[in-house]
Amino acid sequence: MQRVRYRSFDGVHWGELEGGMVHHLTGMLGRASGHTVPLSDVTLLPPCDPSVIVCVGRNYAEHIREMGNDRGGLPTEPGLFLKGLNALSGAGDEVPYPAWTDDLQYEGELAVVIARRMRDVEPEEALDHVLGYTCALDVTARDKQRSDLQWVRGKSADGFCPVGPWLETDLDPSNLRVQTSVNGELKQDGTTADMIFPVPVVLSYISRFMTLEPGDVVLTGTPEGVGPLNPGDVVEVTVEGVGTLTNQVAAKGAYAERSVDQPA
Repeated sequence: MQRVRYRSFDGVHWGELEGGMVHHLTGMLGRASGHTVPLSDVTLLPPCDPSVIVCVGRNYAEHIREMGNDRGGLPTEPGLFLKGLNALSGAGDEVPYPAWTDDLQYEGELAVVIARRMRDVEPEEALDHVLGYTCALDVTARDKQRSDLQWVRGKSADGFCPVGPWLETDLDPSNLRVQTSVNGELKQDGTTADMIFPVPVVLSYISRFMTLEPGDVVLTGTPEGVGPLNPGDVVEVTVEGVGTLTNQVAAKGAYAERSVDQPA
């Protein structure tokens, strides 16, 4: 079932998408209210309402090698970083190209949205806490990621985390194809089966020291093939069983308007 978060004339809501119609839900985990609206009449928002965005770095061996980070061998535990909530954006939103970077790059990923509080959960129970899965674009200012003391600027600028377009709630994340295309040219083509740390392990690991709340988002890492973006480029992240997240890169230095910036 495809679950969406959307804006209509009367505010922001959760719903289920079926046959081009959005069936209104009483909340993220609520029931159908009986009200429906055509998808064409609403604006899709990121299908999450996070208090935190947690990201896994270096979760695919070939990506580690392409970045030259394999000298010490593969990681023995997930390497994590955070994206600020200001980075969150949705399907169709522009990806900003800030004036202060000369090396904007794409990283397509599977994202996980939490349904109920996770604290100190075993891997075997982790997926019971998941609401659904979606596509994410981990936008990175690679030059600033390398030069700055921390990754805040390189990873957490406004609009650096498009997520969407919806959640697939009935999905096994263990072997999903993850692809990224730029202007129709396939750049990344991996599978979650190649993750060093599978989704249940990642979620359990995070929950050992950080409580994950309903609506929180976890980006699970990117396969090999990352590369540069230019103004005007159209980026598509496709996750098998979910769909495709599409965003276009704004002109360099231009303000990139996001759906989350608009009033309800």
